[in-house]
Amino acid sequence: MGIKKDATQDEIKRAYRKLARKYHPDVSKEANAEEKFKQVGEAYEVLKDPEKRAAYDQLGTSWKAGQEFKPPPGWDTGFEFSGGGFTGGDASAYSDFFESLFGQGFSRTHGGQTQFHARGEDRHAKISIDLEDAYHGAARTITLRTPELDAKGHVITHEHTLNVRIPKGVKAGQRIRLAGQGTPGFGKGGAGDLYLQIEINPHPFYRIEGRDLYLDLPVAPWEAALGAKVKAPTPEGIVDLKIPPGSASGHKLRLKGRGIPGKPPGDLYVILQIALPPAADDQAKALYREMEQELAFNPRAGLGV
Repeated sequence: MGIKKDATQDEIKRAYRKLARKYHPDVSKEANAEEKFKQVGEAYEVLKDPEKRAAYDQLGTSWKAGQEFKPPPGWDTGFEFSGGGFTGGDASAYSDFFESLFGQGFSRTHGGQTQFHARGEDRHAKISIDLEDAYHGAARTITLRTPELDAKGHVITHEHTLNVRIPKGVKAGQRIRLAGQGTPGFGKGGAGDLYLQIEINPHPFYRIEGRDLYLDLPVAPWEAALGAKVKAPTPEGIVDLKIPPGSASGHKLRLKGRGIPGKPPGDLYVILQIALPPAADDQAKALYREMEQELAFNPRAGLGV
């Protein structure tokens, strides 16, 4: 666009208007006018938006690699037709062109002026919660860093604090919508929304799959062999769990409805893991030798050895 890197927003807008008028395919006589017009529009799409401009300053032309020129919702055309060298026919041509891109975002005033109104863009962020928050709900305060323009049109970072209510029963990947917390609209268009994507922090006990939880529960050899009633943790408290006689390591027990709340709620699956007592002293070693002699147990019999 022929402007300096530290150009103000007003300078960017003036350069855009000048080039857009020069290369508009409805009025330009140049052979590559349409392509130039698209390039100018794509450049302005980046530079007029603080977030995209900041990304361009960091990443250069690769900020949006592989995407075609597609003006997003809320794209400011910068045009207001109120005379000034433009005829009513010119204004109509420009208006019709941009209406084809943005639908009914344009409106004409009684003075012949054309205005553009568009809803602001939606914003997206991630928020990490604990598993217990998914079970009971929680309140969180989050701080978002948003690129904005100062009075001189330069990009600055503004911190924006929000109080967020985490509803009971959210799961990983789910999005919470905060209406009107996105970027401001243009003209009479309303602000966009903020979408928070839920991430659940790793837990020392449980593995999470959707709304289901998996818990590896250590049991003693005699509890697995003879059956027993043992204590097992759940996110909602300790429960008594019945171990069936003859249980093997890897045996799965299902606690229906004990997973993350929802409609329907998830389940909690307990995976039995047989834990061997250590042979740490002479008495323990003697007991192992007695078992070796009395049980005559070959754990590899199924392998033919």
